[in-house]
Amino acid sequence: MDKREAKFAEIVQACVDEKDFKTEAIAEYHTLIRGISGEMNIVSADMTYTFRVGDILLVPRNQLCMVIKRPKDGRPYKSIAVAFKTERLKVYYSKVDQLATQVPNKKIQTYPPHALLESYFASLEPYFELESQLPEEIAKLKIEEGIGILRSIDKAVDGLLTDFSEPGKVNLVDYMEKNYMFNMPLKKFSYLTGRSIATFNRDFRKAYHISPQKWLIQKRLELAHYLLKEDNKKPVEVYFVSGFENLSHFSYSFKKHFGYSPSKIN
Repeated sequence: MDKREAKFAEIVQACVDEKDFKTEAIAEYHTLIRGISGEMNIVSADMTYTFRVGDILLVPRNQLCMVIKRPKDGRPYKSIAVAFKTERLKVYYSKVDQLATQVPNKKIQTYPPHALLESYFASLEPYFELESQLPEEIAKLKIEEGIGILRSIDKAVDGLLTDFSEPGKVNLVDYMEKNYMFNMPLKKFSYLTGRSIATFNRDFRKAYHISPQKWLIQKRLELAHYLLKEDNKKPVEVYFVSGFENLSHFSYSFKKHFGYSPSKIN
């Protein structure tokens, strides 16, 4: 399982010992991550990213993705993550003069090796040896240090970090066709499309003439069938990326829908 040594809620160390840890994720806050060991795949609607030892990435808030963490070379997956809460960012930027207007880049950002980032994450590692929680004042300083370092090496990051808006209303059909494979509650889909749950259900039925739950199952099963037949994947390889929580639920739903088990395709 994903074990976190949280010495402060916004600065955490993740460690995964098992073969593969898979989950759907949506970051509530912009999060800066550095890989310590192992490997992580992040699958978004338009791209798959692979992060290894030493890689540093910035995941924007409300980024819907699948995350697969795995040990490698005999070592567990381990990383350090620093979350930049909206409240802290507002306080930080309230003190910044003459901030240039930037269009926010809401895609996952990767950073090449940089002395400032390397020394920053190295300074965080000893905190996870503490038996007590990291004091608030120190955590505040380290989080602000991280923001300052990002600003010094990425002149466009202000556009992302100062975007405090909530998701606006987007085209429902376009969004769902791109993101149906993410196993998220309908309430989360409604939020990310800029709708209340009632409006989401109403707009969905108007567009598809079927309930969101039934449509999602059908689309995920169709994707799974394609991966099994065209890509010669095994059921254990497709259930998660198709949006199912576990193999048994996937196999049951697949057989109920198609009339035969997924193992019969190959």
